[in-house]
Amino acid sequence: MFLQVLNLFIAHHIPFAVSGAFALHEHTGIWRDTKDLDLFITHEDIPQALGLLGAEGFETEICDAVWLCKARRGNYFVDLITGMSNGVLFVQHDWFERATDAEVLGVKVKVLAPEELIASKLFVTRRERFDGADITHIIHGTVGKLDWERILSLIGEHWMVLLWALVLYQYVYPGHSAFVPRALWSDLLSRLHAELDHPDPSAAFRGSLIDEKMFAIDVDEWGMTDLNRLLRSRRNLSRSRNEI
Repeated sequence: MFLQVLNLFIAHHIPFAVSGAFALHEHTGIWRDTKDLDLFITHEDIPQALGLLGAEGFETEICDAVWLCKARRGNYFVDLITGMSNGVLFVQHDWFERATDAEVLGVKVKVLAPEELIASKLFVTRRERFDGADITHIIHGTVGKLDWERILSLIGEHWMVLLWALVLYQYVYPGHSAFVPRALWSDLLSRLHAELDHPDPSAAFRGSLIDEKMFAIDVDEWGMTDLNRLLRSRRNLSRSRNEI
């Protein structure tokens, strides 16, 4: 099934990058048995992709218009991912330009670059799934040879989530602290000190971007801003001009 989908997209020139277990294996050597194939794709290419898959007999579904569609056959499925579920980050064409050349199941494809792979995992911090270990493994597996400026540009104002992941990395791999540049630590810690020295009482609550369920009480009962809903609604609004 996975081979059929890969070859179908290649034959019809649909740009994509493989993520998930295959990308993790490419950058860390870690292999996990998987029943799904994660393909990162832009929103604009979703209609053609779903049309092709449907014509080939796959059962297709738009699970979440903000970021996720699926194609199924039996117990196996392909996830078509166009961004992060909280609306913070979405796939763009330069992700494919930066992707790594690799072979997946014997097919020459593009695999998500380690920088985009890390960025895509930074907000996977929920109770039922936490990708922090994957991030530490990517840093360790690449010996820290990463374009850190690229990661910072991807996450923008959410740099503190990267700092959180780096603290986890340092705790896990204290003997390999050199894999994270000291200049990056200095930059992020100076930003943190600036925020602590000059707190903004009007700054929005951001817990729902981490986990909308675990922080639901803050929104539902304590009246705090639901940034998750706000960013997702903005993403949906931008998509309404070009419906899936």
